[in-house]
Amino acid sequence: MTANINPLAGRAAPAASLVNVPRLITAYYSERPDPGIAAQRVAFGTSGHRGSSFDSSFNEFHVLSISQAICEYRRQRNIDGPLFIGFDTHALSAPAFASALEVLAANGVEVMISAADEYTPTPAISHAILTHNRGRDTGLADGIVITPSHNPPDSGGFKYNPPNGGPADSDVTKWIESRANDLLRSGAGAVNRIGFAAARRAATTHTHDYLQSYVGDLGAILDMDVIRGSRLRMGVDPLGGAGVHYWARIAEVHRLDLTVVNEDVDPTFRFMTLDWDGKIRMDPSSSYAMQRLIGLKDRFDIAFACDTDHDRHGIVTASSGLMPPNHYLAVAIDYLFRHRTRWRADAAVGKTVVSSAMIDRVSRRLGRTLYEVPVGFKWFVDGLVDGSLGFGGEESAGASFSRLDGSVWTTDKDGLVPALLSAEITARTGRDPGDAYRTLSQELGAVFANRVDAPANAEQKKKLGRLDRAQVRITELAGEPIDQILTSAPGNDAPIGGVKVTSSGGWFAARPSGTEDIYKIYAESFHDAGHLDRLIAEAQRIVDAALAGA
Repeated sequence: MTANINPLAGRAAPAASLVNVPRLITAYYSERPDPGIAAQRVAFGTSGHRGSSFDSSFNEFHVLSISQAICEYRRQRNIDGPLFIGFDTHALSAPAFASALEVLAANGVEVMISAADEYTPTPAISHAILTHNRGRDTGLADGIVITPSHNPPDSGGFKYNPPNGGPADSDVTKWIESRANDLLRSGAGAVNRIGFAAARRAATTHTHDYLQSYVGDLGAILDMDVIRGSRLRMGVDPLGGAGVHYWARIAEVHRLDLTVVNEDVDPTFRFMTLDWDGKIRMDPSSSYAMQRLIGLKDRFDIAFACDTDHDRHGIVTASSGLMPPNHYLAVAIDYLFRHRTRWRADAAVGKTVVSSAMIDRVSRRLGRTLYEVPVGFKWFVDGLVDGSLGFGGEESAGASFSRLDGSVWTTDKDGLVPALLSAEITARTGRDPGDAYRTLSQELGAVFANRVDAPANAEQKKKLGRLDRAQVRITELAGEPIDQILTSAPGNDAPIGGVKVTSSGGWFAARPSGTEDIYKIYAESFHDAGHLDRLIAEAQRIVDAALAGA
């Protein structure tokens, strides 16, 4: 099974590909999920519950049930501080916010909604939770983020962040998921709920200026003086996402030469170019989705974009265009651990098992411990909170790192800060991150990388996620002896939900997507592009054998 690039990939979205927003929202309110069908139950993946109202996997009943379950979880765990809630620009996000608020208010939860109904990026929610909880032992806050991240316009998403500010761990999500499905089976009558107008007027509903709180604090994590003094010409494309109004405020407050190239908000996302499979997807790491900003690169010294909830970044440099996420992560790590002198001397580098081996090489040269974990930002939360991790990053262009003084900034992915870091790197070093990566390759050795996405149904994804070492019946990888076959991560011994195979000349990993009906093969060769092709071909044979009959 190989991924076929759609002939329209990278082109403007034709009218026929745009989602019918009125029908999507009608389905949100009118379609009743059947709990007897697995695909229509509440299911928390790596980033909460996601789905579409068109296939009854994200409807009002899901949101009501999850919200009630969260209220009950809070009571059980004595979480009685404010709940910070925000939503992005997907068409289903505002209706889901309304449904959630009706339940939260009926349950007497102190809710912090965005001032002036502003869209709220994921990192602004995490930042608000941690800011409130700093120094507290009681009255702790938590949060809800309503977003399906970069997924297509017909998608909806809903996730819970506990008082640590990061994505909820599996023990929390399993409890919420189980209770929500009980409620889904018993019907809306088991959910406490009041009308939306009454919920907005409730004494427990308050406004919070997420935008100003987040933007005003950026000087605590980035050297804004260096960026401002360099007079770099910066460009940003919010991709129609939740941070669309944050960037102009950042430019104003911190006096930066920062141009927002697209301020449109449209739930069809008609301004996007199509992704590899012909779908609209607000993925700032995809060269197909990022064609518009790539085309503007020569107007700026550095440019960047973020996905719809602004928890992922894409960096476009004058020297090399759109950087692969792994390249930028390696550059960011190399820069940060050299220039953040107030971080703990033993602060480690966090990466996922599918992130680049270049990060391993950079960490070794820096003399820093490498903490390698499964995919999922929740694995970095504790380390970011206590400062034992200076940086946590994922191959999918999600990252967060410590403040200048080594304390925690966010424990969820933050797209805005890594984007602005690219300007700090350029300003301080006199070369953009594309140039910096080329230097790393010259000094530490070249890495040839690729990722292949291919369709997979729920049963196939389940099979791949349970793949064990005995099913990988090879002793060589692209002509070299196998060093390791991993089904758990070296950093914390947690299952990786797939397999990673390494040799002296490269590696591959295969795992199902936690948010879409696809599987992913990641591979890197330390030799050349031809060797990389062999790695991917062998990986696909292993995956095809594992999925046979599913």
